[in-house]
Amino acid sequence: MVGRLIYLIGPSGSGKDSLLDAARETLAQRNCRVVRRVITRSAEAVGEAAQAVTVEQFEQMRERGAFALSWQANGLHYGIPIEIDQWLLEGHDVLINGSRAHLQKSQMRYPTLLAVLLTVNQDVLRQRLLARNRETLAQIEERLARNSRFTGDLLANNPQVFPLDNSGDLQQTVATLIGLMERRDACA
Repeated sequence: MVGRLIYLIGPSGSGKDSLLDAARETLAQRNCRVVRRVITRSAEAVGEAAQAVTVEQFEQMRERGAFALSWQANGLHYGIPIEIDQWLLEGHDVLINGSRAHLQKSQMRYPTLLAVLLTVNQDVLRQRLLARNRETLAQIEERLARNSRFTGDLLANNPQVFPLDNSGDLQQTVATLIGLMERRDACA
């Protein structure tokens, strides 16, 4: 039996990294591998535990066919290692931190993927973004407005995207994610 790609997406500050860290052990017990992305930013940058590479290294990796999926966003390059294809063939589910803008291309390559949109109440998201202290208030407000438009359009135009609210208790979000994966397994 071939595994399925679980494609986690959501705005910056929605808690994708926290969710992945909290769910990692439970996912491993379910035969699901969590992928470490390749990103063109310094290893000292705060954020997910990704493999940091230079733009030149990234381009060389892409030219060698090292990525199953790759995209650019916010001035950075992101890559998902090609090993996921082998893991899927071996029957593992594979969970990646994807890109909302790259979802359609990913669905074309992996037609059975489960797209999970991590959502957060706007007030909670605002507080999380303020606490990170990376952007001005004006930048945060623009990010919130853009997220609201993007999320609404994504859910309205893609019925294969399942929203997952992460405004409250993280363990509840983990339980809901696992439940969604189990329900989708029954339908697959």
